[in-house]
Amino acid sequence: MKDSSKKTAENVSHGGSGAWSAVLAMALCVALLIASEFMPVSLLTPMAASLHATVGQTGQAISVSGFFAVAASLLVTTIAGMLNRKWVLIGLTGCMLISLIMVASTPDFLGLLLGRALLGICIGGFWALATAVIMRLVPEDEISHALGIMYGGQAAAAAFAAPIGSYLGSLFGWRTVFWALVPAVILNIIWLLGTLPSLPVRQRQSFRGLFELLRQSYFLRGLIGAMLSWGAAFTLFTYLRPFLEKVTGVSVQTLSILLLILGCAGFVGTWTAGYLAKSRISGGLKIPVMVQGACTLGLLLGGHSLVVVVVVMAVWGAMNTAMSVIWMTWLAQNVGKAAEEGGALMVAAIQLSILLGAVFGGFLLDHFSISVTLVGSILLAVLGCLVIGSGRALLKP
Repeated sequence: MKDSSKKTAENVSHGGSGAWSAVLAMALCVALLIASEFMPVSLLTPMAASLHATVGQTGQAISVSGFFAVAASLLVTTIAGMLNRKWVLIGLTGCMLISLIMVASTPDFLGLLLGRALLGICIGGFWALATAVIMRLVPEDEISHALGIMYGGQAAAAAFAAPIGSYLGSLFGWRTVFWALVPAVILNIIWLLGTLPSLPVRQRQSFRGLFELLRQSYFLRGLIGAMLSWGAAFTLFTYLRPFLEKVTGVSVQTLSILLLILGCAGFVGTWTAGYLAKSRISGGLKIPVMVQGACTLGLLLGGHSLVVVVVVMAVWGAMNTAMSVIWMTWLAQNVGKAAEEGGALMVAAIQLSILLGAVFGGFLLDHFSISVTLVGSILLAVLGCLVIGSGRALLKP
């Protein structure tokens, strides 16, 4: 009984209404982060034309946020030192606000690079701390539920950001889409200020803790499996619009509908992930990358058919959201008190894989064809399945 009381005392607000309001505020922040990071995918073609660059170059410039996210995720827990994590999260959200303004008003390609770099700092820092903060906000048996709510923000952004961005971009221009996010981020900062409790640091984090966790074979194998999973996904996703335009031959309006289908399927993925996480997490780790690889193969073989594309994108979208919830639940269950170190390493691995996936896909697109880009995604998915295996080797002994 004494140990149980001690564990509960480590949480900040024990799952009360204030804590769940903070979880919802973090879910909104996730939605805005996802929209800011990936909405350019639906605007890739007009952005490239406006900034006088190739589609492949613009896709790689967009992915520069991944490079800075890797650095920020590894450094935020140490550089932030003993700073209250509430103010660190709010400061990072402020970086997202400045980034959006920079990208929306940039006159050239360099401005896009700088704006995306600042966004990367926000992405890496926020995600590195997010799981650890959730673990402090709610009781242990509610962590997977809270993670599901937070990643519901990802599903919402995936459902509405890309299609709305594509539609509004066709009407008013891509810059207007980024300006439209600015007031939403300001409101989110106000909400976080009012609902996040004080989150003092219990002990100063160091790079030694990161290396100690990396020495654990189960954790290192999990990081590699996660990297291959996200790398396969974003080798495809970053260049999905060029594929749909060139191979399927869709209009901007149809593209918006397809992206809406992909995003709405994410809500199903959140529910599916919650079920898998509560039943047997090891068996669920391989499912998203395996199914997404099969979906990419479906696009490669049947991408000329709009019916095939609709089905494949719905399934792919569900698995994309499920992948995040499943892997972060795995993290929460297997790192114990090293939640911040584990979160930093996981976010660094994911962002690095997104970066490399976009660069890899852009190289294949510019030097070969969009079909070869899909083949590259499939190969990464196969490697991911092999590394994850049954998932038992990824569990803490």
